[in-house]
Amino acid sequence: MSDSRLTSYDLTDEILRKLARKDIFPNLKAIVVSGHSAGGQFVTRYEMANKVHDTLGVPITYVVSNPSSYAYLDANRPNANPNPNRPTADDSGVQPFGDGRNCTTYDQWPYGLQSRTGYTSKIPEEQLKRQLAARPVMYLLGELDILPLGGFDSSCPAMAQGPTRLARGQAFAKYVGKKYGAPHKVLVVPLCGHNARCMFTAEPALPILFPGYAGGRGNGGSQ
Repeated sequence: MSDSRLTSYDLTDEILRKLARKDIFPNLKAIVVSGHSAGGQFVTRYEMANKVHDTLGVPITYVVSNPSSYAYLDANRPNANPNPNRPTADDSGVQPFGDGRNCTTYDQWPYGLQSRTGYTSKIPEEQLKRQLAARPVMYLLGELDILPLGGFDSSCPAMAQGPTRLARGQAFAKYVGKKYGAPHKVLVVPLCGHNARCMFTAEPALPILFPGYAGGRGNGGSQ
């Protein structure tokens, strides 16, 4: 039986509620919501929108790995070709998007906050901004994720965010940090391209994905 009113965000809310139940998982200390590529796109938007983050009694962190795009909080976009006669308004690396006439959807959901549908349509824009900035996020970006592979989004609203997944992730993290005060973190994973196995098994990523991981492969550390 299907219900058009339910979304994947509603389903994930319910999964997290179940995980946080002490009568089912009494020893659970933390929850990590992670995804790669299209999964990363889901996580970055679910992070800002979900309704359960502050209600579960278990801390949640979000690991966003190599998505093709992000939901910008205003009409600014990265300044890929700085013009000395048109400086950016601040040090966040963005400026008003100058090609809105030809790229009319650049600020529409899921690339921006305009024309939202479904789960997010019921949440005020200012609340989405506050939630995105307040919640703990790690952006895992592949050092070699610079090629248009694996379902790379080359649409105009995505290209407005940067030429590659690596560039888009670095630009978005800088933007939300400088402009909205988000204490999000970035980890560029060496020698990884657009490959989930490489990203999620890299030694620097393991403590992020598995809180409490002690490391030390081959030297007696826990794994």
